[in-house]
Amino acid sequence: MKIYFEDFVIGSSRKGPIREITEAEILLHAKQTGDFYPHHMDAEWCATQPFKKRMAHGTLVLSIAVGSLADEINEAAMSYGYDRVRFIAPVFIDDTIQAHSEIVALREHAKSVGKYGLVDENVVVKNQNQEIVMAFTHIYLVETKAGA
Repeated sequence: MKIYFEDFVIGSSRKGPIREITEAEILLHAKQTGDFYPHHMDAEWCATQPFKKRMAHGTLVLSIAVGSLADEINEAAMSYGYDRVRFIAPVFIDDTIQAHSEIVALREHAKSVGKYGLVDENVVVKNQNQEIVMAFTHIYLVETKAGA
């Protein structure tokens, strides 16, 4: 499927599926990244800290959020980057999260005017209590109809 730059609409929104964060995912993410900080790995140490329990890596939550919104392949678009990534509240083992997104800006790509545009999608991730735990802007590089 191809959704070109001109087809995106400011204000359009979508939600990813609800996803549970498991201990196994945290352990795998630690192995993949080398981030074995006690905040993620050491339940006894965490019990002495303000949040009292282990939390997921922010980069794990970011990856899951991005992946949960990648439900359809758009051959005319690719990820260009992420801006203003904020880890607002911790996500713990057995929490559930859901990504919510909204298209907030469309602009021409300065180096490829007429060929590509940039689409900003604001994403918030909420936990099972509907509290925002993460927010960021996902930027897409998208072909224009003329550039195709």
